[in-house]
Amino acid sequence: MALLDFFHRKQEDAPAIAPVLPADIYKAGTLDLLDTIAPAALKVGSRDITLGEKIARAFYTISYPRFLADGWFAPVINLDKVLDISIFIHPIATEQALRTLQKKVAEVASQISERESRGLVRDPVLDAGYQNIENLRDSLQQAEEKLFDVGLYLSLYGESAEEIDRTEGEIRSILDAKLVYTKPALFEQEQGYRSCLPLGTDELLVNSKLNSSPLSSIFPFVSFDLTSDRGILYGINRHNASLILFDRFSLENYNSVVFAKSGSGKSYAAKLEILRSLMFGADVIVIDPEREYEQLAEATGGRSFHISLSSEHHINPFDLPPVKEDENPKDILRGNIINLVGLFRIMLGGLSPEEDAIVDRAITETYALKDITGEADFTNAEPPLLSDFENVLSGMEGSASLVERLSKYTRGTWAGFLNQPTNIKIDQQFIVLSIRDMEDELKPIAMYIVTHHIWNAIRHELKKRLLVIDEAWWMMKSEDTASFLYSIAKRGRKYFLGVATITQDVSDFLGSAYGRPILTNSSLQLLMKQSPTDIDVLQKTFNLTDEEKYLLLEAGVGEGLFFAGLKHVAIKVVASYTEDQIITSDPSQLLAIKAEKERHAGAPQ
Repeated sequence: MALLDFFHRKQEDAPAIAPVLPADIYKAGTLDLLDTIAPAALKVGSRDITLGEKIARAFYTISYPRFLADGWFAPVINLDKVLDISIFIHPIATEQALRTLQKKVAEVASQISERESRGLVRDPVLDAGYQNIENLRDSLQQAEEKLFDVGLYLSLYGESAEEIDRTEGEIRSILDAKLVYTKPALFEQEQGYRSCLPLGTDELLVNSKLNSSPLSSIFPFVSFDLTSDRGILYGINRHNASLILFDRFSLENYNSVVFAKSGSGKSYAAKLEILRSLMFGADVIVIDPEREYEQLAEATGGRSFHISLSSEHHINPFDLPPVKEDENPKDILRGNIINLVGLFRIMLGGLSPEEDAIVDRAITETYALKDITGEADFTNAEPPLLSDFENVLSGMEGSASLVERLSKYTRGTWAGFLNQPTNIKIDQQFIVLSIRDMEDELKPIAMYIVTHHIWNAIRHELKKRLLVIDEAWWMMKSEDTASFLYSIAKRGRKYFLGVATITQDVSDFLGSAYGRPILTNSSLQLLMKQSPTDIDVLQKTFNLTDEEKYLLLEAGVGEGLFFAGLKHVAIKVVASYTEDQIITSDPSQLLAIKAEKERHAGAPQ
């Protein structure tokens, strides 16, 4: 039942001297759904209708030009205003249409004949009309076209009559330029408003006859969207409520970048993508800086590892990946030595050219002590430890300073972190490697080692994988870690790997020499709520309009801009209730979930 019918019913049922008040309804105990959703007041005027604090105005189209181009209605549909559009299509029986057109063509032919008999100059309008009617008759007779009565109505909403006037003027200027003319539903605002409600009732009945071809040009679902035939749901298009569906593994590369300030919902969006990717068979590995993904790992049967100085989980940076049939052991060893030199450059606070050469030679000799050379397959060989490297380094000339700086990682307070055999296996569908408890000074080192270990596992076995690096700005602090991250993003496609880079420190990320190359090697980008200090950098980087800039400044949690290549739309990240319970990081929700678990655990069986 429409709201206006409800109001009329209430007024008719009420005594003449005692109008029904909300308090009376409440006291009578007859509060129903219509009472709940109805506006506080309603006033029907000649040009608009007041619904509580909102004003609505309905109007309709009265004529169309001879030709309607495809997408002529798109500017109105894509207008960034609050409006409802109703299109009523009433089919006309072909037999009836042919009889009407037969009479019409006879009338036009008679007028043409009369003008000829009177010796008047030929009228091009009559000739064109005659030809158009005959063409339409042929199309109808051959079932190539059908005829319809079409009603196109619009209902605008605003806070004031001035706002409605501006919106109406804007829409009319768009339509007038296309020779499509409209009129307000004077003294029929109630019927116009109800015709635009999702009730399917055409109460205005202001229709124009259109055949199939021009009718198809009014197709309403032409607003800009980003979607594909397969993939996961990333969110809802805020502009037209269409679904943003994408399969990152069907794009030119599988990488993505998320930029957002703290508390804007970036980790929530990442966890939602992880959960949905797992459902589609992808393996997911997460480098977690805040232990936000442990609950998700527990709920999905994954496994989480804690990387810290006191943790029982260790990764030996000297580990080597197994050599595959199509690989040369010499290339594998050389690449690993280069990565280790980069690691020591971070660990030791930089290396001079002389120290760089010493470290390179020491790593090679350390591997040789374990019979690991480029001349033979070392797949099953036991890798050396950091202490082995220290022993080799201490026997080399000019290495005193290096040994002294290295000692804190082998015998000092940081010894438990690196100088142990690896006991972490990446052999499940969902793996979380948490570095929250690692000291801030060591986090770039930890992320470099963890990422290198993951990369070795990825190269060993070809699988569809997603690597999520949260708070990636830690890796951008050092040129070596940033370079390694860029290398993974660039080479990952060959190994069916998508890298999802998430950061809240946009300036540091883009300020790095590798930040923009990583961005350009990412097919998907998600910009969420931004701080004023970063917005100008993003506007320049992504060529945002001023409206998009302010959208990011004023965006709510889970809102932003979603980019796929050169196209982008406004997005709202949405989750089902079950998904929300699994991925939420809201402290109040987590406490409530914990209390619920404890209550069930303590309940009698």
